[in-house]
Amino acid sequence: MARMTKEELLEKLFHEDYEQLKGKRLRITRLRIPGKEVCLAHIISATQAPVYQNLGLHIGVHEGEDHTGESIGLIRFTPWEAVVVAADVAMKSADVQIGFMDRFCGSLILTGGLSEVQAAVEEVVRFFREELGFETCKVHRN
Repeated sequence: MARMTKEELLEKLFHEDYEQLKGKRLRITRLRIPGKEVCLAHIISATQAPVYQNLGLHIGVHEGEDHTGESIGLIRFTPWEAVVVAADVAMKSADVQIGFMDRFCGSLILTGGLSEVQAAVEEVVRFFREELGFETCKVHRN
């Protein structure tokens, strides 16, 4: 999908009134209508303790467990409830743990070994694109 210029957008929105509106000051409010979209899929390779602590991923682990150095997969969805399906797909496709899941904001954080997290994130994105017909982004890795 090609990017529109400001003038093309205004002409499309105000097609009949565009000539009278030219040169006048307009106020445009942007809003987001949730669609079927995977809008973020990012993999962070080995992490350090401050990353885990700032994300709260160290809370709730058993005493003696240390997940520092594991990888993190971040995925964001709309509609937000899709995160429940994504967590199910991720857990069934690779040996990963759910670090955080928010069905009210559509955020999912997976933790585990790099190859496992990468496999889970890629499978979630593929499933949503091919099986559910979602718009998806590329999987990024850092």
